[in-house]
Amino acid sequence: MIPRELAAKTERLARQYPVVTITGPRQSGKTTLCRMVFSDKAYVSLEDLDQREFARQDPRGFLNRFPEGAVIDEIQRVPELLSYIQTIVDRKNLEGQFILTGSQQFDLLENITQSLAGRTALVRLLPFSLAEAYAAELKSVSLDQVLWTGFYPRIFDKGLNPTEAMSFYVNTYIERDLRALINIRDLSQFEIFLKLCAGRTGQILNLSSLGNDCGVNHNTVKSWLSVLEASYIVKRLRPFYKNFNKRLIKSPKLYFLDTGLACFLLDIQTAAQLAAHPLRGALFESLVVAEMLKKRFNAVQTDNLFYFRDNVGNEVDLIWDQGGRPIAMEAKSGQTVSQDAFKGLAYFSKLAEDMDSAYLFYGGDESYVRQSVQVTAWRDMAAVHPSPP
Repeated sequence: MIPRELAAKTERLARQYPVVTITGPRQSGKTTLCRMVFSDKAYVSLEDLDQREFARQDPRGFLNRFPEGAVIDEIQRVPELLSYIQTIVDRKNLEGQFILTGSQQFDLLENITQSLAGRTALVRLLPFSLAEAYAAELKSVSLDQVLWTGFYPRIFDKGLNPTEAMSFYVNTYIERDLRALINIRDLSQFEIFLKLCAGRTGQILNLSSLGNDCGVNHNTVKSWLSVLEASYIVKRLRPFYKNFNKRLIKSPKLYFLDTGLACFLLDIQTAAQLAAHPLRGALFESLVVAEMLKKRFNAVQTDNLFYFRDNVGNEVDLIWDQGGRPIAMEAKSGQTVSQDAFKGLAYFSKLAEDMDSAYLFYGGDESYVRQSVQVTAWRDMAAVHPSPP
């Protein structure tokens, strides 16, 4: 069983708050994390139909079975339980009473804000990070293999074929969850939408263009994207704004948070197919964005990731904002670092006088400093921690 970087932080939070809520995509390892860290607690899953009906029909009776608290999995299935949990934790005034998990933050966070404000710590668990997935094999695995495999824990735990696993994942989890949240009348149209989004990973988002290509209107695209983001399937990376006296791009960039899922949707069926694929660079950029987001979430930090681009094309792939001192990051999938790779970083460093540091992640094997930039081999990205946890 692969240890999770978030485990120690989650255990600490349970000593400080009466409730800890763990959100993240389906199959990201939330249940496994809970059973590792809170093995002494009772466990119940609201995916179980009998348990779900019991919780809905008799919430007090359901919770009274757990006088010492419990791990309650998939709490979004019965959100009305949150009000009863609030009553219990207020009465007992003890830390670490309930550990809640949920796969959809769309409605879950709103319900938690209403019922458990000030009573719960909120942590986000994404699939494995690079360091977690390849702790002992990072030196031997290829970049293309990493991009194609993705990071969902079950693939590593059971030695699954990534293409098959992602096919089942899309059919059983994404489509089911999304159909429960929004009215998708034509499932084939939504499948086209997913594939079109995968083809746009790493690109500036144009809602009208995306809608035209899959035959739905602007508002439908916006709704579908919101649910995909709430389910931790995609991320819309916001532009970095500051008083630079420049005309900046205002639209977000779209990223898939798991490159293996994106590869499946792009019909990439083997790692070898990635070598000459036109979206290999975009997939590598997606890997960097996801890896940095995992670093922040695993340190129980807020998102605070952006990108920079002005109206004449000066761009930095990723801005890590750490309280007014931004860290600029570029992603280049090639094994050779050309002079052009530093262009955006150099421009941004002149513009942002308070810039902390700069990284250039690339597909090669050697890390070094060049032009005051930390040129970092993709394998060494696992050890990069730009700000203290």
